[in-house]
Amino acid sequence: MKKIKSTPSRKGSSIDSALLKQLIELHAPSGNEAPVKNFLLKYINKQKKNWKHKPQVIHGEEFQDCLILKFGKPRTAIFAHMDSVGFTVRYFNQLLSIGSPDAETGTRLVGEDSLGPIDCELEYDKENHAFYKFGRPIDRGTTLTYKINFRESDHFIETPYLDNRLGIYAALKVAEQLKDGVIIFSCWEEHGGGTIGYLADYIYKQWNVRQALISDITWVSDGVEHGKGVAISMRDKNLPRKSFVDKIIAIAEKNNIDYQLEVEGAGSSDGGELQKSPVPFDWCFVGAPEQHAHTPHEKVHKYDIKTMIDLYTCLMKEL
Repeated sequence: MKKIKSTPSRKGSSIDSALLKQLIELHAPSGNEAPVKNFLLKYINKQKKNWKHKPQVIHGEEFQDCLILKFGKPRTAIFAHMDSVGFTVRYFNQLLSIGSPDAETGTRLVGEDSLGPIDCELEYDKENHAFYKFGRPIDRGTTLTYKINFRESDHFIETPYLDNRLGIYAALKVAEQLKDGVIIFSCWEEHGGGTIGYLADYIYKQWNVRQALISDITWVSDGVEHGKGVAISMRDKNLPRKSFVDKIIAIAEKNNIDYQLEVEGAGSSDGGELQKSPVPFDWCFVGAPEQHAHTPHEKVHKYDIKTMIDLYTCLMKEL
């Protein structure tokens, strides 16, 4: 593992907070990713004139709500999922989880139904079933997400939905300089996946792309800390091919980028979907570690965001 040259307290890094906050404020739990896709299409159309190389933008009904950016002659793909955890309104004030939200009683949830905007309160019964507390019934099937409270200090960002709007943010920053590569914004990752198979098949058949980086957010743990660099995951529930992970570590070393090696036995990502697909993909999860995953208080160190973007930039050039 790379030796850290400076202490975390000295590692403040510049972040485009306005863009990150815009992404985080989008209401897009699994199954309702269209708001993120529509935002990205407008953002890319406006910003691509400032990018070093202009991408081909690919989307349509055959890709559902997913979005593909193709640059030059791609060898490697970045996958960043657009969805978040949340809740679906059932009957009699009941809520069903979307993905695996982890929030305490009293958490504010927001959404909108046929009668207008919703700002309600999360409650649990003795059996830990989730309910909403609101002044009127909410239309069944309405989706609710955490009310955003975006907090920024010199060294940290703390807010709901850094997972995975931060992964999208990093991919957009890499796109500014990207010459050859594919960036894919996928759906449903938090609630079982389902889009990765056909996306992988498409980019493999179109451009023979067989390498993937998963731009997502991992955990602060007993072996991965705040402020010590981006995490390169050697395994989670799934096992990437060691020879591919070794290439990524070597590129981080060569480019003097601080990183941490993650080894976990649980958790999954779009990488797991790639591993199960019939396409011969090599993949690796590379992302900033966060504290309080899937809660309204996700927290990431700015230096880890910087090293994530730096490493992705190098990987897309050198893999």
